[in-house]
Amino acid sequence: MPISMFIKVEKRVRFFNFFFALFRFFACKKGGTRYNKIIENIMNTFKLGVIKEGISFNKDLLLDMLFVIEPAGCPIPKAVIAALGDWEFDEVSSEGNLIVDDLMAERIKAEAERPKTSPSEPLLSSGIKRSLEDARRMRTLENSEQARLASVQNVYDEYMNYIDHVYTYYATHKQIDYESLSETVRSLCIFIRENRGYVLRITSSDGTAKKNFIVTHSMRSTVLAIAVGLQLHMSLSKLVELGSACMLHEIGMLRLPPQLYLSTKQLSAAERDQISKHPIIGFEIAKKLDFPLEVQFGILEHHERENGTGYPRNLTGDKISLYAKIIAVVCSFESIVTPRQYKTERSTFAAMVEMLKNENRQYDETVIKALLYSISLYPIGTYVYLSNGETAQVIDVNPDNPKNPIVQLLGAKDADGSPKTIQTDDNDIKIMRPLGKQELEDVMKSLTGREIFSTQ
Repeated sequence: MPISMFIKVEKRVRFFNFFFALFRFFACKKGGTRYNKIIENIMNTFKLGVIKEGISFNKDLLLDMLFVIEPAGCPIPKAVIAALGDWEFDEVSSEGNLIVDDLMAERIKAEAERPKTSPSEPLLSSGIKRSLEDARRMRTLENSEQARLASVQNVYDEYMNYIDHVYTYYATHKQIDYESLSETVRSLCIFIRENRGYVLRITSSDGTAKKNFIVTHSMRSTVLAIAVGLQLHMSLSKLVELGSACMLHEIGMLRLPPQLYLSTKQLSAAERDQISKHPIIGFEIAKKLDFPLEVQFGILEHHERENGTGYPRNLTGDKISLYAKIIAVVCSFESIVTPRQYKTERSTFAAMVEMLKNENRQYDETVIKALLYSISLYPIGTYVYLSNGETAQVIDVNPDNPKNPIVQLLGAKDADGSPKTIQTDDNDIKIMRPLGKQELEDVMKSLTGREIFSTQ
């Protein structure tokens, strides 16, 4: 673990221990004792998944076998469980064991006996697990940029396959396992946080590009939504809810005739009226499946607009949930750049410019700004023409100025053989414009046989 990461985790643990020890001192009159002795008794470990709100332990519950989370006999509040999840702790420990009263025992038993959507499947699919492990290994090895991108592409495709499975399973069984969904989204949030510059360059591979439009749209929108959530410094638990809502924001479409949402032509007024019902249908699905309330509202309100021109309830401003505001922005951006049979494909740069114009103030300005700073004015993955006459691909944002992102020169390498990367600047080398489609094709042909870092 890098020393900076270790210090960050250590600070979090110290804060966590201080806050909750102090809180429980007044709440339980037992105080929070820090363990400075060598633990001689047998220490039991408990996965976070078995810790339920309201249960307690007959011995102090510890983090890293050192810091007191809850003194013996004190019921564990939901906030503590959520905080552990946000900070990515997987297990806790105690010299004692669970204390479960009759009511809690019945609740745990009922939960255990509740039928699962697909009991034979793990929370995280084997394909996603395998691709994540490969990508992590790739990060630790000296590999080409192309190999690193290929590993990230593989991960992206596995998540796309998962979304396809979720939608297909709901269409045939009318069930979605939210526990599996949230765990999958959690792993995606962490992966994007660690590989953002690569993930945002990825497009659908030949295999996944042929999937249902709803599936590909949901995947691309979810990646952007999580990137925006990271820019807004959302906690991991909030990112998971946001990602889950975005992944399922089109689930209501499955209750409509397929010829509507798979249409290759513009819809009539009557057909558009039918389509506009999908947020309500999606909300009803999420409510019936007992999804978190914020996820339900994210699905219900993702077509609402700040100026009240959206649907289904014509909400305005602060009456719209934050998740819905984010989904509205990223879905609109994604829809602009996605080619359909009845509309012309537009560049990511043109899409960003249109979003920044925010015609009639349809979208939340803070969310648009977060999108801008997440992917830059020339969005990550865009091919550009530079003031020095060279061509490059945008690979990362400049946190100080979204107009001057970091680019990778096409076909150029540093002395050590690694791809040549530069920071664009208004006073030195700056971006003149994005490459047109024909220009990009010509550049790619001229670079045939040399390493090209990504193609779109």
